[in-house]
Amino acid sequence: MAPYLRFRQVCLVAPALEPAAGDLSFILGLDVCFRDPAVGKYGLENALWPVGDMFIEIVAPTKPDTAAGRFLARSKGHGGYMAIFDCDDPRTRGAHAEKIGVKKIVDHVHGAYTGVQLHPRDCRAAMIEFNHTQDGEKDSSNYAPAGTDWTRHRRSDVTRKIVAIDVETPTPAELAAHWADIIQVPVQADKDGAPLLRFAEADIRFVQSDGESECIGAMTFACADPEGVLQRANARGYAPHGGAFHLSGVRMRPVAG
Repeated sequence: MAPYLRFRQVCLVAPALEPAAGDLSFILGLDVCFRDPAVGKYGLENALWPVGDMFIEIVAPTKPDTAAGRFLARSKGHGGYMAIFDCDDPRTRGAHAEKIGVKKIVDHVHGAYTGVQLHPRDCRAAMIEFNHTQDGEKDSSNYAPAGTDWTRHRRSDVTRKIVAIDVETPTPAELAAHWADIIQVPVQADKDGAPLLRFAEADIRFVQSDGESECIGAMTFACADPEGVLQRANARGYAPHGGAFHLSGVRMRPVAG
């Protein structure tokens, strides 16, 4: 199998799936493509939206003492939960992570799907996952976490793609180098010299945090009508500030594109 790596999914956490899921659908003009019953074994429920060839997921605890619930308590509801990569060989990537001191917490096969999740404390800022779906190397629509018919839910009339996520940290260059080592991609720089990891799908930017915490703090979306997105956010009670609104722990920033 030829090596490949796609930045496929960003997972957020909410205290409850609603109203967050309904609000995200309304504001960004996206359709839920899948709700995965398999996350129930982790005490969660979820919803997934396609954004171009990427996905936003929201998970919410359905019982006490879940990993997602502990993340919410620890982060006080701020910051995205996971950055997820579709690749040819998750287990080889997981073994590499362990060699550089990043522990695995999940390594499993479920039907056509193989998934490896790395410990968030070792990754810092968010959990990193590598996964592979059988025949995904031939056709990116084969992506088990999104179900079997996700492409028919894809919309581009309002929100067209994820442009970037911002990882907030007191040490952007150092954390960028750490993630680059885990994911095995080079650190590049944006037009202002800030470190980033560039993928065909979207950028991961590393930006200075206000304090000592590290998290996925923002997502930027290319939209047909950014002002309309902000107006819908305001209508749902998410008051925009600085061209963005805050939903499920992150700042959502619509831009023209």
